[in-house]
Amino acid sequence: MKTVLITGGNKGIGFETAKQLSKLGYKVYIGCRSENNALEALKSLKNQGLNSVDWIQLDVADSKSIEQGKIELASKIDSLDILINNAGISGIQPQKFCHNNIKTLRNIFDTNFFGTVEVTQEFFSLLKKAEQPIIINISSEVASLEIHSSTGKDPNLEIWSAYGASKTAVNAFTVMLANELEDSPFKVFSVTPGYTSTDLNDHQGTKTVEEGATPIVKIANKPTLFTSGKFYGDQGEVSW
Repeated sequence: MKTVLITGGNKGIGFETAKQLSKLGYKVYIGCRSENNALEALKSLKNQGLNSVDWIQLDVADSKSIEQGKIELASKIDSLDILINNAGISGIQPQKFCHNNIKTLRNIFDTNFFGTVEVTQEFFSLLKKAEQPIIINISSEVASLEIHSSTGKDPNLEIWSAYGASKTAVNAFTVMLANELEDSPFKVFSVTPGYTSTDLNDHQGTKTVEEGATPIVKIANKPTLFTSGKFYGDQGEVSW
């Protein structure tokens, strides 16, 4: 049975991804800061007949927590097949760089970018033991520099400037990591779920969590159909 770790997997898109992958026969581990929230999520999954689920305590903005989370997971499994870097925060809105609070920007990057990099580094040794390890970094269309630079750009994107910049950095990490691992069995992807209704956007999104999780699950389950180092959404490849 293939194993999956999903950071921030106790709610929203992470939880739905856990549910869909569990239904496909994966052993899913939810990374969560709060034991109560994790146990509530597991109870919900198990009430749906999904018993191949577990959790580890993991705060992606805390180096010690990441280190302890890896030790905990290594005590449960010998190798990790798929890492889904899903945990993220949107930050205080609106986010215009001409007057945005630098503390807000640092907080967003600590979780969305540095957290993604550090979790990947810490769990890399477990991933290396898998036959074909997969790393999926959850991104967003607001990370696309081409979309931001295009004629007729959406003015609503301005409120996501700091968040978008953190996800642009995540996309850069995806490309550079994929290049580093080009001659290995690893495959690395950025995936956007699209504008999905979750706590991240105060449930203003236009897609359901089921729809948002679809491209993530598709790539996790059929990685050979996709090119490592690329950015994907539910309509295919997304421009950087």
